[in-house]
Amino acid sequence: MKDVYIIGVGMTKFGRHLTRSVKSLTQEAVTDALQDAGATVDDIQAAYFGNTAQGIMEGQYIIPGQIALGAMGIHSIPVVNVENACATASTALHMAVNHVRSGAADVVLAVGAEKLLSEDKAKSFGIFSAGWDVHTPEQNIETLIGGYFTPDTPPGAAQKRSMFMDLYNHMARHHMDAFGTTQRQMAAVSSKNHFHSTMNPKSQYQKDMSIEEVLAAPVVTGPLTVPMCSPVSDGAAAAVVVSADMLPRFTGQPVKILAAIMRSSTVRDPRDYANHITALAAKAAYEQAGVGPQDMSVAEVHDAAAFGEIIQSECLGFAPIGEGGALAESGATRLGGRIPINPSGGLESKGHPIGATGLGQIYELTHQLRGQAGARQVENARFGIAENGGGLLGVEEASACVTILGTN
Repeated sequence: MKDVYIIGVGMTKFGRHLTRSVKSLTQEAVTDALQDAGATVDDIQAAYFGNTAQGIMEGQYIIPGQIALGAMGIHSIPVVNVENACATASTALHMAVNHVRSGAADVVLAVGAEKLLSEDKAKSFGIFSAGWDVHTPEQNIETLIGGYFTPDTPPGAAQKRSMFMDLYNHMARHHMDAFGTTQRQMAAVSSKNHFHSTMNPKSQYQKDMSIEEVLAAPVVTGPLTVPMCSPVSDGAAAAVVVSADMLPRFTGQPVKILAAIMRSSTVRDPRDYANHITALAAKAAYEQAGVGPQDMSVAEVHDAAAFGEIIQSECLGFAPIGEGGALAESGATRLGGRIPINPSGGLESKGHPIGATGLGQIYELTHQLRGQAGARQVENARFGIAENGGGLLGVEEASACVTILGTN
């Protein structure tokens, strides 16, 4: 397979963009990525456009990528529209990488853009209700709970919050029951990520919070307080993916893609964490990259709720199963610690525009590996790993992508 590199990245600030369009957000992210690469729209040979909600929010179900990219002058090339729940943007990257590896093109754009915020909050939160099997909602809950618990309130609480926060509640309570994970450990994750976000100008929130402040905040569901949960967000992110042969053509600082793995959900007992979708994807990614968890300098993981970071730190091999909470509480995942996780601020602070989130992670890791992350720079960063999951099927994510990047 051809060696593949990221030569340029771009990203809008994540947050509230009520007056902006998907076209506008896309143009900003792609323009920044092209400028970062030293490329133009004429250099792009194919594009993968990620979006999950424009159809629901605006009725643009069919050709969002052709429309958004066409508005900025990208025409004629193959454009593939990608939708894969919260893993949409990382799926677009995965497909762009394989497009280049196959030899079908040498310069491919991956982009994710999302407009989730609306004055109609029920409409915004309602999007998340499509992230599982809509034909069997009661069975979905029963499978996830596994006989342990009954819901505190119906999923979504009359659409005053994302249904997925209830699902994270049940996952967290399983883990708490099995391993003694505590609410304070989840608060340690959240506090750390809010601190990291103060150094990220593209983060939706930039407010430092102590563990005590996180614990004292209003409860969303179960052990999860408001700062432990990702907000609803708008935003876009993009990456220009190229073959090694094309590197001399561009001026951007390349970062090598060592692995790009995508998996779908497994069928497992909820206690069988060793066969979690992300654990299997991470194992395959490490094998493809020829490195291991001990080699990673920095990680960006899918912390739609603080518990998500705990379980994913275990699945990525940074802590034994059941010890992710203790890892967070120890300070090892904080900047300056053994394995900084979510120096961007993570989804809890940086924001979570679903169709753009995975490429937002790649934007952060690219800057980290280039030494361009400013005050939040991880010292001597050589390898970075991103984990991005989406949807729910059975007892875990329906889809997960794990990507490993390395310095050239």
